[in-house]
Amino acid sequence: MTSPTTGFSGPQVCRLTGVTYRQLDYWDRTGLVRPSLVAAKGSGSKRTYAYADILEVKVIKSLLDAGLHLTRARQAVDCLRLNLEAELASASLVLGENGSVLASSDGELVDLLRGGQGVFNIVPLSTVVAELTNSIANEPEKSKKVHRSA
Repeated sequence: MTSPTTGFSGPQVCRLTGVTYRQLDYWDRTGLVRPSLVAAKGSGSKRTYAYADILEVKVIKSLLDAGLHLTRARQAVDCLRLNLEAELASASLVLGENGSVLASSDGELVDLLRGGQGVFNIVPLSTVVAELTNSIANEPEKSKKVHRSA
């Protein structure tokens, strides 16, 4: 879909995921999601995000939309990064009051926050991946390519 030399600018990430630029900037500054292609280097510098970065932003946005507080979304994403060997498109997050479980397509469950029952929402990550893929496909071609700076 994208090569290592192409990426997405901050404004593109916002359009593709539905987060505000202020949220994206905050998440970069706090280490929640950092652009892996080109990091910010001071005022006015341009960040460049890879597809995997945008997917993380989209997952976080889905968690927040499902009612998780940012602290819990941060914990869930950290655990996802460590525990998810399969593709995100083949998994679902089961969100509860006191915990979250990752259900992979092969039936494996991973307790993301170590506790709780009382499921209140399920976030199928295939939907997140499909929405992002569709958004990228509908992005104007000339704005898709952002080259790395030397």
